[in-house]
Order: sequence, then structure tokens, then C-alpha cells
Amino acid sequence: MAERIEVLLSEEEVDKRIQEIGDQISRDYAGKQVHLVCVLKGGSFFMCELAKRITVPVSLDFMSVSSYGGDTKSSGVVKIVKDLDESLLNKHVLVVEDIVDSGRTLSYLLEMLKDRGPVDVKLCTLLDKPERRVVDVKVDYTGFEIPDEFVVGYGLDYDQKYRNLPYIGVVKFD
Repeated sequence: MAERIEVLLSEEEVDKRIQEIGDQISRDYAGKQVHLVCVLKGGSFFMCELAKRITVPVSLDFMSVSSYGGDTKSSGVVKIVKDLDESLLNKHVLVVEDIVDSGRTLSYLLEMLKDRGPVDVKLCTLLDKPERRVVDVKVDYTGFEIPDEFVVGYGLDYDQKYRNLPYIGVVKFD
């Protein structure tokens, strides 16, 4: 079965919205430093572009979590594959994600990070699928609300392909 990609959000739309989010974060964290925590792998593209547009001091860290195992849907059991390198003590933490759907993994992750002594923990996502939410997660900065479609590009993949697309596309199977 062959797949094709239909553009959902153009490169220009994504770029413009990331600038707007960066401007808002810069205003909200004026006079402070923000510590960006990227959830790998998908969040890396968005976080790098976002960090370039934030005008307050920024530090970065990365973590990798899994709740899927070998399945295509979340097991609800979160496994830390790669933990943070730095302490969160007394930092303003902003978790950066590529997409929020069910909320299971992020809910667990946000609570875990709050227990590490930061001043605060907020969530920023490029894409939000509220239709898929099964656990309530507060998203502080949202790029785009999207329908429940399988999307790729800007870090999101299908079988490790299409992460490098500069736009957000919907995977269609022929």
C-alpha cells in the first residue's frame, strides 16, 4: 500500500505561527530565563525553531519517553528512555512537544517534572488534537489545533520517514 502526503499546514503558516509563539513566550518570561525540555524525537525540530525566536535567555535539555512499546497505541505505562542531563531545581521549565493527542504520556511526564523542584512547568506544543484527549492536560502554548488525522513533517514521522518535511502533511494511503 503506497502512501502520499497532502499539505495540511504550509511551511509559511508553520513558520509564522512559531514566530508568534516565540514572541508570546518572550513576553511571558520577560526578565527570566526559560529552560526548554524537548521530548524526543519529534519535538526537536519544533524546539530548535522555537528557541531561535525566543528573545529571553534560553537553556535546552532533552528527554525521550515511550508509552507504546511495540504497539501502535499507548499502553499507558511510561518508560523514560533518556532522562534529562540537568537539574530542574528553581528553573522556569517549558516542555516542548510536537503533538499532544491522548495526553496520557504528557500528564505523567508533567507531574514527574513538577516533582523535581522547578519554579513552574508549562507545556508548548506545535500541534494539538483535542478530539483524542483521554487525560486532561493543560497546554499553555499551542501552534495549531488539528483534526484527528495522521500527520507528518516538522519532526513527526511515519515509520521514521517524513520528519524532515518543512510543512505538516496528512498521510493518505492509496
